[in-house]
Amino acid sequence: MMATKQDYYKILGVKKNAPLDEIKKAYRESVLRYHPDRVPPEQKKEAEEKFKEISEAYAVLSDPEKRVLYDQYGHAGIGQRYAYEDIFKGADFRTIFRDLGEFGIGESLFDRIFGDFGFDFFSSRTREGAARRRGQDLQVAVDINLEDAVTGIEKTIYIPRYELCSTCGGTGARPGTKKNICSQCRGSGRIVSSIGFFSVTQTCPKCRGEGSVITTPCSDCRGEGRVKITKTIKVKIPSGVDNGSHLRIRGEGEAGTSGRGDLYVIINVKPHPIFERHNNDILTQIAISLSKAILGGEVQVPALDGKVRMKIPAGTQSGAIFRLKNKGIPELHGRGRGDELVRVIVNIPTHLTSEQRKIMEEFARTQGENINPR
Repeated sequence: MMATKQDYYKILGVKKNAPLDEIKKAYRESVLRYHPDRVPPEQKKEAEEKFKEISEAYAVLSDPEKRVLYDQYGHAGIGQRYAYEDIFKGADFRTIFRDLGEFGIGESLFDRIFGDFGFDFFSSRTREGAARRRGQDLQVAVDINLEDAVTGIEKTIYIPRYELCSTCGGTGARPGTKKNICSQCRGSGRIVSSIGFFSVTQTCPKCRGEGSVITTPCSDCRGEGRVKITKTIKVKIPSGVDNGSHLRIRGEGEAGTSGRGDLYVIINVKPHPIFERHNNDILTQIAISLSKAILGGEVQVPALDGKVRMKIPAGTQSGAIFRLKNKGIPELHGRGRGDELVRVIVNIPTHLTSEQRKIMEEFARTQGENINPR
């Protein structure tokens, strides 16, 4: 583990609001760039440390629960909740490394690099759990307006996700056939090579650590055991949500042999042209005439639920802020509502008629001011 932790987003080179697909893409590119087997021997040790670093960043940012903790509390939130080896649990390294097989990058890299910590990501020790695996969690970002955050709204979203193949029931084998024990590893999922007094264990390249192979794949899923679909889901967004709020929808993630994952909906409240949000309060600005600032009166003020009348006391100064009670954002899952803050800007006239000028000059004299007509 790196002695000094850097920001996970900077490690992968992605923005803080990057979607999961972008994070996976960045990790794949980083694996290709820093893979220890693809650098000169003198750079191998440095590459292994970098590989650990990017893998830790991906393990946290690809997991919605870990990512929420990291976004709120940084590295301290992850360290308090998870032991180091638990950070990597649940991360979809297998799929990524399987996709990178054409570049000569194998799953056994993890066994070699993380062996010092007792990790075994792809060997038979994890295969029993993989046989009954919970589906992967998913996340999606939803844009709403400030008005929607006040009233709440139901949004229709479309989620690309994997479902268990209905034809083969998720086995990957054509109906009426079954998987056969791998002839290369004899069902263990691992191959042990001896070199003198040493032995090296690696994931079986033929069955990819499963211990069995499909000789007659399902025609619908082509042996994957799952198919990709686009699911339509209606999401009720409650009133009071803020930018960055997370909603968890249980059982709407990807399908697995032991149950579905969850779906995390990340709320993005778009900037408003008039109102500026501060927690549950909103701030707006209006201009009033010089005479109204001096004499007082009433003005119409824009509000989230329409226009309201507001009193301007005599002698109001430019920049003064008035508070309209209960005209802000409702409390999320609670009672009460924030306020609306109205900043008043006094509009000073730039062109006066001769009559208006005489009135102002007379007013200045009564105030004892020395007026120079020039």
